[in-house]
Amino acid sequence: MRKHRLLFVCSANLQRSPTAEQVFGNLSDEWQTKSAGILPSSGRNSLAQKLVDWADLILVMESQHAEHIQTNFKANPDKIKILNIPDIYVRNDPELIQELKKKVLPILENWNPRSSP
Repeated sequence: MRKHRLLFVCSANLQRSPTAEQVFGNLSDEWQTKSAGILPSSGRNSLAQKLVDWADLILVMESQHAEHIQTNFKANPDKIKILNIPDIYVRNDPELIQELKKKVLPILENWNPRSSP
């Protein structure tokens, strides 16, 4: 059985989305995780259509990230979920990890891969 593919997106792929990728990539054998940023940045993973297509579920940190995806990429809006986590954390901050778990785990628990695009 194929793992479900979970993509985390933030602005620069420096703090929030790489933290989420690490936390949830190690959480369960059910999920394969990747992360990207919407801003072009040298040495970081910039969002591309290939990643959008790869993902079964895209979790973005802020509404502006969802808007960027909808404007610049072909993506079913039903597979994009907004976490509303502001850019105030550093990578692997315990408070960020707690906030991610609080917001992401209910989404994953209620997500039905059969009803996804």
